Amino acid sequence: MRSVFVVVLLLLVGGCATAPSNIGNTCAVFDQRDGWFNNWRKAAYRTESEFGVPVHILMATMYVESGFQPRARPPRNKLFGFIPWKRQSSAYGYAQALDGTWKTYQRATGRSSASRTNFADAIHFVGWYHSESRRRNGISVNNPYDLYLAYHLGHTGYARGAARNHAGARAAAKRFADISGKYAVQLRSCGR
Repeated sequence: MRSVFVVVLLLLVGGCATAPSNIGNTCAVFDQRDGWFNNWRKAAYRTESEFGVPVHILMATMYVESGFQPRARPPRNKLFGFIPWKRQSSAYGYAQALDGTWKTYQRATGRSSASRTNFADAIHFVGWYHSESRRRNGISVNNPYDLYLAYHLGHTGYARGAARNHAGARAAAKRFADISGKYAVQLRSCGR
């Protein structure tokens, strides 16, 4: 009996440690993560209800930022072209939240035990951040292009118009808007 419990526990934990295999379809992502303890659909719709940010935008953020990898990090810079060195930023987890931004989120929401490697916590962070973009920069929660620019450049960078001189950020925002639109169409077919 004990060995059965251990196997079930390992399957539950193991299923949480990797990205879903089909991340190009948000309905498939939800189908792959619909467990009792780890229900991504429920977490996404709960976040949409709290912050008003549509599920397709929340899920597209996770897709673009981490590919749904729980422990995603930016690549390391190379010293002398080959020695692994410091990382480009402190971004970490599903939402690629920076250390300082994550601490601000924890204080603002009272979620001091929230973890960047927990999907429900990370998607809640994304909803909070996009709602802050609406509050601070007047960006509609239905405007994926500008929401992503504010996410990528930060609220202050967005307000300063940093995207004008950042072709990479504009290209990433365009890609994000395209993925968000594709996810929106998919969600209409699979519903809640």
